[in-house]
Amino acid sequence: MKWEIVIGLETHTQLSTKSKIFSGSSTAFGAAPNTQANAVDMALPGTLPVMNREAVAKAISFGLAIGAKVAPLSVFERKHYFYPDLPKNYQTSQLEIPVVQGGKLNYFVGEEEKTLNLTRAHLEEDAGKSLHEDFEGFLGEPSTGIDLNRTGTPLLEIVTEPELRSAAEAVAYARALHGLVVWLGICDGNMQEGSFRVDANVSVRPFGQKEFGTRTEIKNVNSFRFLERAILFEARRQIELIEDGGKVIQETRLYDETKDETRSMRTKEDAHDYRYFPCPDLPPLVISQEWIERVKSEMPELPAARRERYESEFGLPAYHAAQLTLSRPVSDYFEALVAETGAEQAKLASNWVMGDVMASLNRDELEINACPVTPAQLAKLIARIADNTISHKIARDVFQSMWSGENDADADAIIEAKGLKQISDSGAISSMIDEVIAANPAIVAEFRAGKEKAFNSLVGQVMKAAKGKANPAQVNEILKQKLA
Repeated sequence: MKWEIVIGLETHTQLSTKSKIFSGSSTAFGAAPNTQANAVDMALPGTLPVMNREAVAKAISFGLAIGAKVAPLSVFERKHYFYPDLPKNYQTSQLEIPVVQGGKLNYFVGEEEKTLNLTRAHLEEDAGKSLHEDFEGFLGEPSTGIDLNRTGTPLLEIVTEPELRSAAEAVAYARALHGLVVWLGICDGNMQEGSFRVDANVSVRPFGQKEFGTRTEIKNVNSFRFLERAILFEARRQIELIEDGGKVIQETRLYDETKDETRSMRTKEDAHDYRYFPCPDLPPLVISQEWIERVKSEMPELPAARRERYESEFGLPAYHAAQLTLSRPVSDYFEALVAETGAEQAKLASNWVMGDVMASLNRDELEINACPVTPAQLAKLIARIADNTISHKIARDVFQSMWSGENDADADAIIEAKGLKQISDSGAISSMIDEVIAANPAIVAEFRAGKEKAFNSLVGQVMKAAKGKANPAQVNEILKQKLA
């Protein structure tokens, strides 16, 4: 039997406000345990929540970016469940009327563009954190500590429709969403610190079946690589379980990256199990059209708009434009580069950013903001390619010298110091070709017998004789003439 995977994602995005959603406590990461939790966060008697206006503004910004409806009036409810790191024994969240309703997000799987419909995005407070560390409790045994610093951190929970059909699609969407919230400045996107956490709802069904299978939820995945592996494992587990005559149980599971498996955490509750009811301490959240327009006027150029501009103004392929707008810092680097090279070199500039620049950043585990080659420096290298001073192949060697800081990362100085200028003298190239033809009669015979690959072999021999410095276009043209 062939099976279809059905996936829906819920993403907990920590909003980058300085204070918590219902209190004035700091949201700064890394403070000593329980030093950033005040009386409201700890749910001490007599305390009341006060709504953080900036958290609402960031939710409005996200709603506008995905083309969703921003609710003029939304309501907070209490979601009841017990956890040691949730002092109130309920979470203040939104159920019936979320602040953001609907919307969609485009993403690429390889070079194929897809669109995913979003169900909602609602505001809520984060819980604290249980620390399972090797410190001794009162009886000298290993204990669990509770850190309430994260309690009350504002979250925007973003929920998709169950329209994803593979782990690759889920990861591609999650990357696009991560890029968008960081682009908007509503989240720092730091997955290691828990600022962007994904819950994956996974089920399987036979191909052609309309009804969904029983889903399980994989909780709090904070890595794109782990998200893909967790979904693949869980789908395989469910298929094998069903084929062996078993039954999938609706439950919450955790992904163990060391064992590359999911394991049961708890039975999955339905909405009615949480005993939602309107929060009596918070009035309805009212958002005026004037407020929405003010937030809209302060938003940056969105990735979709910038992508369309790259296609129309620079003539970039859709895939290139999409990749360059996944990250705002990368896009800003590209913008600065094109400002230096001119729009006529935009395609070549995009190839360099998506190719050597990103590969070198990944190799050295650097962010684009720490790139050792500035847009102005890279523009000078691109200019040397455009005016045929150096070939593309030599340019890559020059780029790595620039990356290492040689000659102050000045392309012209490196080219001059290493004698890398391209040979464009047709007489010199013609002479080298004559020598290669004379030294390789067998390869010449193969080419004349119809073996096209033999031509590439001869080109390689000429470039080797020229130590890579001959103009490739001239080599091809003159060699064709001589062989003819």
